[in-house]
This record gives sequence, C-alpha cells and structure tokens, in this order.
Amino acid sequence: MPRIALGLEYDGSDFAGWQSQAHARGIQAVVEEGLSVVADHPVEVVAAGRTDAGVHAAMQVVHFDTTATRTERSWMLGAVSNMPKEVSVLWAREVPEGFHARYSALARRYRYVILNRVARPALNAERVAWIREPLDEKRMHEAAQHLVGEHDFSSFRAAQCQSRTPMRNLHEISVTRHGELVVLTVCANAFLHHMVRNIAGVLIAIGTGERPVDWSAEVLAHRDRKLGGVTAVPGGLYLAGIRYAPALNLPSEPEFTVLAPVPATCRPVPDQV
Repeated sequence: MPRIALGLEYDGSDFAGWQSQAHARGIQAVVEEGLSVVADHPVEVVAAGRTDAGVHAAMQVVHFDTTATRTERSWMLGAVSNMPKEVSVLWAREVPEGFHARYSALARRYRYVILNRVARPALNAERVAWIREPLDEKRMHEAAQHLVGEHDFSSFRAAQCQSRTPMRNLHEISVTRHGELVVLTVCANAFLHHMVRNIAGVLIAIGTGERPVDWSAEVLAHRDRKLGGVTAVPGGLYLAGIRYAPALNLPSEPEFTVLAPVPATCRPVPDQV
C-alpha cells in the first residue's frame, strides 16, 4: 500500500484541537473525511504533532496509507476541495513505507506571534496574542537563551501532559520584532504539552519588566510548574514546520509570512485628484 505524506495549513480558531473527538470539532476528523472522499475508502492519518484548541499550523505534516492510485496533485487538490476553508493542503508526496510523520521527525518549529500595541486587534483577534504593555524584545531574547540545550522542562509542562519524560532538547530560540509584532521562534526535537505557551508566558513577564532577565533560568532550575509564569493564550501559536532527513526531500517550513508587516514601499498612496 502506498504511503502518502501531506503538508497542511490550518486556522485552529474554531476547532477543539487536532485530535478527533466525539463531541467536538477536531481538525483530524475533517482531514480524514476529505481524504476518504478522494481515496474512495476510509482514511486514517497520523500527524507529526497534536495542536491544542485555538492553535494554528503553517506546516503540519501527516501520513496515511491507501489502496487508491492518485497523482500527488490529485491528492492535494482533491483533498482541499473536500475540506472546510480553514484547512488547506500545501503539498502531497509519496514516501517510503517506513516513513512516520511523528517518529521520523528530526525537529519541530513553533512560532508565537504577539501583537504589541495599545489598541486591541479586530482583524486578527484569534491569530495573535495581544499585549498592550510595551515589550522589550531584546530582554526577552536574552532571557530565552537560558533555555537552549537539553533540560528538564518540568516548569514549562502542563499538569495534564502525558509524556513519559520532561527532558527535551531545545535547539534554538529567538525573539524578534517586526513593527508591532513580537515573534518568538522555538525549535526543538519535541515539545511537552503547553511548553511553548508556558515559555511565552515567562518571556512576556520579562519583556514587560515585571520579572528580571534571569528569571527564565530560575524557573527552569526549579522544575516546578507552580513557580512558572502564566500560560499564554493559544491564538498566537503556530506550528511552523517539521524537519525530516534531507533524503526524503519534503518541504519543511514555509517562509514566515503570517501577519507580516507591509513594507513601506507597498503601502497604498492617497488617491490622486
């Protein structure tokens, strides 16, 4: 049976998370329904990672097995036409039988997008975290570097996390400003439940000046979630990409364009009289 991998993009605002649920709308369910129509048989997908309610994806990767013979273009376009507008298929590839969307992944990247201005958002209210107090992104970036490396991330782990170990290897982390947007980018081998949102909560407290720069190191060392910061809201979080072995030749991460500021040269000019 051929094994197919798909790259997905979705707006998680109106979903109860990735996983299929009996009494709530899960992204997995609508993806499987759309693919089942194209395949003409029931399809079950396996995702690289589960996203929570309200969390988005610029690049989620899934795989499924099928007895159907379709071109990669047919899988992509056929699936999109049978899914709700909040979910799209970016690409489709036939992959080796041993490929696994989750276990073959070498690293995962998330982005947390903060709108830092006094006025609350209207157009992107469910796609950013809104912080009205001024944020010092340089302090946040400096504080974030304490988390790089392999550590026990118990202080950044949700109480309901089901992972057998709190150990994770955080490869890189950065905080950058793009006009009114402050963007936290995190890459690791894997993530604990709410790990990125809990990191964001700590860094936001540091960015506002509420906490010192070294507080992130103190929180990490305590290994106690009760001593950490608040869990940041889900709307600002994006699964940005999944990295696989280069030999698979799979697209890993789209260019970051989510809510990117409009360059000055592209801004509309007043109507000519």
